[in-house]
Amino acid sequence: MSMYRDLHRGAAKATVLRTVGTRERRSHLTAPRVPTVGIDIGGTKVMAGVVDADGIILEKVRTETPDKSKSPKVVEDTIVELVLDLSDRHDVHAVGIGAAGWVDADRNRVLFAPHLSWRNEPLRDRLAGRLAVPVMVDNDANTAAWAEWRFGAGRGEDHLVMITLGTGIGGAILEDGQVKRGKFGVAGEFGHMQVVPGGHRCPCGNRGCWEQYSSGNALVREARELAAAESPVAYGIIDRVGGNIPEITGPLITELARSGDAMCVELLQDIGQWLGVGIANLAAALDPSCFVIGGGVSAADDLLIGPARDAFRRHLTGRGYRPEARIVKAQLGPEAGMVGAADLARLVARRFRRANRRRVERYERYARAGRA
Repeated sequence: MSMYRDLHRGAAKATVLRTVGTRERRSHLTAPRVPTVGIDIGGTKVMAGVVDADGIILEKVRTETPDKSKSPKVVEDTIVELVLDLSDRHDVHAVGIGAAGWVDADRNRVLFAPHLSWRNEPLRDRLAGRLAVPVMVDNDANTAAWAEWRFGAGRGEDHLVMITLGTGIGGAILEDGQVKRGKFGVAGEFGHMQVVPGGHRCPCGNRGCWEQYSSGNALVREARELAAAESPVAYGIIDRVGGNIPEITGPLITELARSGDAMCVELLQDIGQWLGVGIANLAAALDPSCFVIGGGVSAADDLLIGPARDAFRRHLTGRGYRPEARIVKAQLGPEAGMVGAADLARLVARRFRRANRRRVERYERYARAGRA
């Protein structure tokens, strides 16, 4: 009898896991077509927008991230103010938040945010307690990947990996229309794969992380080192910043590369080649059909992605004897995280609509009872 109960319990658990695992995949097709708010929280800005069911931004507001080194409540207050402001002009049914940090598997707590003082912060519960609508919290790379899969460069793909190139490298995995978050919610931290043993020290504490060779920080570091050494190849960028080396930025390097500056073109090629090496490693592990490259550094377009494709083909295991994944640039730009967060929030908007309907029905019953 005990064995029967164990088998029955195991079968029931398997059924529940299958149900949970497929809910996200199928429910985006049946989610209510209502406006929701997406929030993108970064180290320097908080961006909020009302997004409709087709991924169109109806209104967008943005503010600087306040007091990032102080209490997390200050950032939470800012989020609430933005949502309430948008709610004055739009019928908002849910709020989705894409946070630059590690979010737990329950999508409630921000375990760690490198640019904000959030440590094991119950963000969803705190905001849901202050807002009158359901709240969804996820990693910002996950929300950006979801947006590209739904509305951008990844439409129609069954197995997609997104890589976000900013100051560091973030990432996300989508398989059969479901974000793969891992057992503890922190999957997709591709930037901290070790690609050079004993290489550059990374702020994470390790050496040789991928993002130390293919990211905005890596690009700027290399340019500033050449400029500080007064290398002849750096004279163009030195003149551009008037000798003030800290003014060398990623967008400036990209701008000069587009105008033909040889050093800047070469630096982007180097970053792109390292990008291709990392993508080849990910292809060996995950075998997706498509890699979507987003983030600020992706603005370099083929100056970056062309070398990445070449390096990918050179380093792909089994090259010549296997299908190759596509490597494409993201289409939605800096709003991708916000749009994806809003769209994922529509999956929980159904709960709000049902609860509202039950409240209305209860009110009507009480009103009829009072008239009787």
